[in-house]
Amino acid sequence: MLKSKTFVKKTRAGGVLKIVREHYLRDDIWCGSEVCKECKDEAPVLQEDACIESNLCSYPHYLIPDTNVLLHQIDILEHTLIRNVIILQTVLQEVRHRSAPVYKRIKDAIHEKEKHFYTFTNEHHRETFIEREPGESANDRNDRAIRVAAKWYADHLTKNTNGGSLKVVLLTDDRANKEKAEQYGLTVYRCEEYIKSLIGNPELVDRLALKPDDQNEIIGSKLLFPEHLPLSRIQSGIKNGGLLQGTFHANRDNYLEGTVFINREGEDINEVLLQGLQNLNRAVHQDVVAVELFPKERWVAPSSVVLQDDSPNDEDAEEDETENKLKGVPPDSSVLKPTGRVVGVIKRNWRPYCGMLSQSMIKEATRHLFTPADRRIPRIRIETRQAANLAGQRIMVAIDGWPKNSRYPNGHFVKNLGTAGDKETETEVLLLEHDVPHLPFSPAVLSFLPKMPWSITEEDMKVRADLRHLCVCSVDPPGCTDIDDALHCRELENGNLEVGVHIADVSHFIRPGNALDQEAASRGTTVYLCGKRIDMVPELLSSNLCSLRSNVERLAFSCIWEMNHNAEIIKTRFTKSVINSKASLTYAEAQMKIDDTTMNDDITKSLRGLNRLAKILKGRRTEKGALTLSSPEVRFHIDSETHDPIDLQTKELKETNSMVEEFMLLANISVAQKIYDEFSECALLRKHPSPPPSNYDILIKAAKSKDLDIHTDSAKALADSLNNATVRNFPYFNTLLRILATRCMMQAVYFCSGMDSDFHHYGLASPIYTHFTSPIRRYADIIVHRLLAVAINADSTYPELMDKHKQSSLCNNLNYRHKMAQYAQRASVAFHTQLFFKNKGIINEEGFILFVRKNAIIILIPKFGMEGTVFFENKDKPSPRLKFDSEGPTLEVEEHTFHMFDKVKVTISVDASNIQHQRIRMALIEPVIPGVSVPVPESEPVAKKAKLDC
Repeated sequence: MLKSKTFVKKTRAGGVLKIVREHYLRDDIWCGSEVCKECKDEAPVLQEDACIESNLCSYPHYLIPDTNVLLHQIDILEHTLIRNVIILQTVLQEVRHRSAPVYKRIKDAIHEKEKHFYTFTNEHHRETFIEREPGESANDRNDRAIRVAAKWYADHLTKNTNGGSLKVVLLTDDRANKEKAEQYGLTVYRCEEYIKSLIGNPELVDRLALKPDDQNEIIGSKLLFPEHLPLSRIQSGIKNGGLLQGTFHANRDNYLEGTVFINREGEDINEVLLQGLQNLNRAVHQDVVAVELFPKERWVAPSSVVLQDDSPNDEDAEEDETENKLKGVPPDSSVLKPTGRVVGVIKRNWRPYCGMLSQSMIKEATRHLFTPADRRIPRIRIETRQAANLAGQRIMVAIDGWPKNSRYPNGHFVKNLGTAGDKETETEVLLLEHDVPHLPFSPAVLSFLPKMPWSITEEDMKVRADLRHLCVCSVDPPGCTDIDDALHCRELENGNLEVGVHIADVSHFIRPGNALDQEAASRGTTVYLCGKRIDMVPELLSSNLCSLRSNVERLAFSCIWEMNHNAEIIKTRFTKSVINSKASLTYAEAQMKIDDTTMNDDITKSLRGLNRLAKILKGRRTEKGALTLSSPEVRFHIDSETHDPIDLQTKELKETNSMVEEFMLLANISVAQKIYDEFSECALLRKHPSPPPSNYDILIKAAKSKDLDIHTDSAKALADSLNNATVRNFPYFNTLLRILATRCMMQAVYFCSGMDSDFHHYGLASPIYTHFTSPIRRYADIIVHRLLAVAINADSTYPELMDKHKQSSLCNNLNYRHKMAQYAQRASVAFHTQLFFKNKGIINEEGFILFVRKNAIIILIPKFGMEGTVFFENKDKPSPRLKFDSEGPTLEVEEHTFHMFDKVKVTISVDASNIQHQRIRMALIEPVIPGVSVPVPESEPVAKKAKLDC
């Protein structure tokens, strides 16, 4: 049956366009129930025995949630107890338009067979489709469509079970909808009353999201925050320039401060500083907000105070005393920032948060404060009856709302993750907190893997260069199984050198658009944690078929140069190939071969040739202004039995690290130029923007404190300044300066060439760059491989590859995933560092001051490549006399003045007083300041165990 609607629309040119919309109605849309004999469904989803113990519904029943129940109670619906749910098409379409995250979660639940969730396309069923009536709102029409579909199900099941006991239950929290449904003769309950009727499931009650009516019950009547403006006023304010729209970023070190990054291009102001609870006005990290800018006389400087919201009570206490600390330092007009206040929230970007429960002091209380693991997120007030069981556990909580008369947002319990401090639990927390996809690969994804045993076919050989005879080898960190790249170098008959970079041909196995490709694109990158790796592609590819292991034939994508002995490129060619690596070496093994004069085999000759050319290439890059920065990286030695860290060292870089890096850079630059020449609008490239001059302020101040000048006009000027920055009798000074310079840099990002005009890579001093050399662990490289394959006629193209807008949105996801992976890796290192020091007791070490704050100094310990903070204000004892000078910056503590890069001696221990935020605590030993520094503790030697590198 066909229904059509015809209407006319005026075009921009002033013409009239007739539009006809056709809507097909069908009789063959089945109910999806096992009990139904009328519907000819060969694979019914809804079970006959749909029993769930309830005080309200003692009979078997199917649930039909309305749109608001689905949107707000998704945590309930995801619970294993809730099964046999009918998701109406009307509801699914509304959810899709209103919340992409909830839509994805409900789609996942529908695909989960054990849940028995069935999608009923009521909008195309002849008996359940309804037209919108004159004067009826779209929302009222959809509510009526839900009631009509529920009524049809109730009648249909009654008829097909001969009046049996199987029923449908409509869940709605809309009072008017509930009343109308009851008039229809439907069984209907509010979500809360239905969930509370379920027997023996208190955890489900805790998962209930609060409705606005419920939220008013848990808060005081005193107004703590200004009212948010309605959306209509916000939109007109943004349009006329009175308000600015941006994304709110909370300050990790100071809960009373945040910054709004303005989204619109062409604005004179791109950041607005917010200070104080009233001006933050219930904004949560990552929310899109509207801000009102203060006049210039009210602008302030960012605070140097470290403030954390860790007061033990959960009352809506006054914050005046704490907020006064923000105003303790007279403002320096040179560092004043545009300042303002949040007047409304345009879009909430809330997600479920991991953390721990702070139990209320009141006995038998059901309302408690939840402290998120992420210090940028405010504490959340939740209601739970299982607080005693959740003590010491990592849990997940979702925010429901933040009323203007509540100090904290209100939320609900989602799930228990495990015991705090447990390695598995903490790893799960850091993966969830950094949004790292880490579930096992689904059967749909695994179905696209090649069938084993796999081998290279004659067809493969016909379209590839046979390079199996070349003396190719790989050089990687110890224990590496996902070997992306291999190299060779040999002399040609004409006296020149042939150098090849051979990269795993992952794009041969991952074809565009299939489930395996979509999963890899979503993950974006492999994430390396301490002792754990979250693969971007299944292990069969990452550690086997794509890994360029020694003495096996592998498919590769080769970039081969003919060079003279001065490392000048004469000719470049790209080809799909077959290789057979002759050796898989570690950096140390390759270095030993190069250094051992008695060795002269083909592999060693190849390595020496590569190493000599790499030094020339590096020298040439440095001359152009490429930066050599520093970042302390650490390596843990792990106990082979307990898997606890028993030793911690900074990673030592060898010549061979630099050798491999140089040829990877050269391959990336060569490929970038090739794909841009062929596809100027849709090449996936990588750029590193030059930092704004203000980023260098701290670096220039730090150098000036040692009477040195740093020039930042260009990368070349900065590189030369860093090379010349030395201080007599202070050999580590230059490394400290380079570490500081690294902090001044912008983030390198992927972008689509057709959507940008600035391609320059600042750090590498290269006009164009991309990523080609690590397709096993980076999805960007797979796209680059596909582009290059099309460019050399080795593969066919597809529409998305040539669509610059789709490439650009892909780049946004890749940039996000790479950033989150970096943060997750740092969090993993921090957790293992704590484990290491927990087992060591108190250790004394020398360090250097990296940053000076208003009430603290941040210290780098070179031996362990770690940072920690010495606070000079302590709640338990009187604070010393402090005087902070932002110009230095310097901090005077009693009679001693601290400068950046000063050498200090500290004790290092783990402060476990806060189970959730266990942290490395540092206390000052030297210089000795009476009442501030601590005496030298006696450290006990710890016996070493068998160890395994991580």
